[in-house]
Amino acid sequence: MTYPELERRRERGLYRETYPARSADPTTEVDGEERLVCCSNNYLGLATHPRLAEAAAKAAEEYGTGAGASRLVSGDLEPHRELESSLAELKRTEAALAFSSGYAANVGAISSLVDERDAVFSDALNHASIVDGCRLSGADVHVYSHCDVDSLQEKYREVDARRKLVVTDTVFSMDGDVAPLEEVAEVTAGDPDGYLLVDEAHATGVVGAEGTGVVGDRGLTEAVDLQVGTHSKALGSQGGFVASDEMTRNLLVNEARSFVYSTGLSPVDAAVAREAVDVVRGGEGERLRRRLRENVELVRGRVEDAGYRVYGDSHILPVVVGAAEEAVEVADALDGHGVFAPAIRPPTVPEGTSRIRVSMTAAHSREDAERVAEAFEEAV
Repeated sequence: MTYPELERRRERGLYRETYPARSADPTTEVDGEERLVCCSNNYLGLATHPRLAEAAAKAAEEYGTGAGASRLVSGDLEPHRELESSLAELKRTEAALAFSSGYAANVGAISSLVDERDAVFSDALNHASIVDGCRLSGADVHVYSHCDVDSLQEKYREVDARRKLVVTDTVFSMDGDVAPLEEVAEVTAGDPDGYLLVDEAHATGVVGAEGTGVVGDRGLTEAVDLQVGTHSKALGSQGGFVASDEMTRNLLVNEARSFVYSTGLSPVDAAVAREAVDVVRGGEGERLRRRLRENVELVRGRVEDAGYRVYGDSHILPVVVGAAEEAVEVADALDGHGVFAPAIRPPTVPEGTSRIRVSMTAAHSREDAERVAEAFEEAV
């Protein structure tokens, strides 16, 4: 079969393909050659941590490799309940519910909370899973300007609905900036029909004492109704979750189609994620976060000195190039210096802002960070 849309993508420099790699380690093999990986979300390096590998082996031996059914049938296993208890402690909430992915968590949570009688207010740069959850809910969707609380307030005041749900990422994955969460929370504060859902996918495990995320770090747990997260980034596993009060968890168990009609999270992934929570909350977690910050600061400073624009103020370093073709050229130049960081292009980011999304991890050494900086300096 032929697809003209694929040729159009090639012409615009937007064609995508997978890159077979060997592992999640800071170094891997791409097309048979070793590369330093600088595009992974494995922020703390836990995907290859021996404690997590041991937890995986133990869970597989005791529970097998799959849940076998929906959690509402026969797939509700002890590792699920232990994980959810651990996540609720991490997020300082009454309860938590594990999903098969962060995508499923967002889609399930949003479409359970609101429907055609309601309104959703979504940041313009929210993750695709949030966008899809809003669309699938059937609610009236209002997109406000990125991190613009005045835009949010204006739209919020103009709408009359049964429920009004504000949804935002905390750390934005492609811009590396952090939502003005205190001001966003004030919009729904005091409104009995107002709800606030935040996606902490890129903050959980990384931001705040014990890796609680932006919500916990800023003391906003009581102001946020639902915290969505993923196990697949700093927690080094697979799956997603929603942390909330007990009543909201009960709603999701009954209404979230991505939970009800999906086989339960693998007991192996559940056990690994729980072990990861223990790591990030302990002294080792703090050491890993410190090493991550040091690597990020080194690379950011050197890359900016080389003349690049680096967005945001978090552990994510979006190095903005401009045109898609130019971003591909920079990525190829980095690859020539042994650094693997593919170009990020539309529709993931707006036209004219194609970039290299540099993601350092705690598994990178200082020498690795210097190597990345040198590759960018040579690519100029």
